[in-house]
Amino acid sequence: MENTEVLLQSDLPIPSFIKGKVRDTYDLGDYLLFIATDRISVFDVILPTGIPDKGKVLNQISAFWFEKTSHIIPNHVIEVVNDVKCLDKYLPPEQRFEYPDYLSGRSMIVRKAERINIEWILRGYLSGSAWEEYRKSGTVFGQTVPSGMQESQELPEVLFTPTTKAEEGHDMPMTMDEVKNMIGESVTGEMMEKSLAVYNLARDYARERGIIIADTKMEFGLDNGQLMIIDELLTPDSSRFWDASVYKVGQSQPSYDKQPIRDWTAATGWNKTPPGPELTPEVTAQSSQRYRDAYEKLTGNKLI
Repeated sequence: MENTEVLLQSDLPIPSFIKGKVRDTYDLGDYLLFIATDRISVFDVILPTGIPDKGKVLNQISAFWFEKTSHIIPNHVIEVVNDVKCLDKYLPPEQRFEYPDYLSGRSMIVRKAERINIEWILRGYLSGSAWEEYRKSGTVFGQTVPSGMQESQELPEVLFTPTTKAEEGHDMPMTMDEVKNMIGESVTGEMMEKSLAVYNLARDYARERGIIIADTKMEFGLDNGQLMIIDELLTPDSSRFWDASVYKVGQSQPSYDKQPIRDWTAATGWNKTPPGPELTPEVTAQSSQRYRDAYEKLTGNKLI
């Protein structure tokens, strides 16, 4: 039976580290507590309506991929919170409190890292902003792409289209030279190699389960100089997930991600500035189901 309750805010009696568009992060000293809420943002605006179970899907699907790709590159996960009592291991007795049940399934303990302030985007298919640019100029983020391609067509090779990671406002495209100037040639090369290996593994695995991962965004950090993946990994919020059974080149694709909400909010005539519109119960329920479907198709598990 589907859950209709949502978590929009957490309020724990421990130091807050950062509050993002979707995740609330708390400082546990040597570690961080990541909580995936049910907030949803489109066009860089957090909407007033939450999506039931969305946070659980993001947390559990990230945990799934982090484990599945850990042989390629380390990640920041220490422990997924399936039983809230596990938090006793990370808090001294005087800081412990009555842990809310909502932490179970939607949170994880992660190691601290020196964040690399780049949104690392890999594109395997021509879609979204890449398609918009290609239609106008025949390029993708300034990179040369074969002529005559159609919307949603698979690219001849995966493209890296990194952007800045803006605290406020929109992320801006970066050239690979700008990336190298920022973090060095060696780290850039390692990010390219490891992220491509992760994406290729995930893309092949997902395709066997009826999902096309058209593109994805990764974030990286350094832990004592060692590169690792942080934040989330291959979720419906950071990737385009398409239904392979109805995939057809030359048009936009039905998706398991938040693209339908982007489309719905844009169709209301909203000007893409705060406040965002309230989602209808129907749109909310459909979105919640899409998130759960993506998780269950990819992992073969029921959401808990």
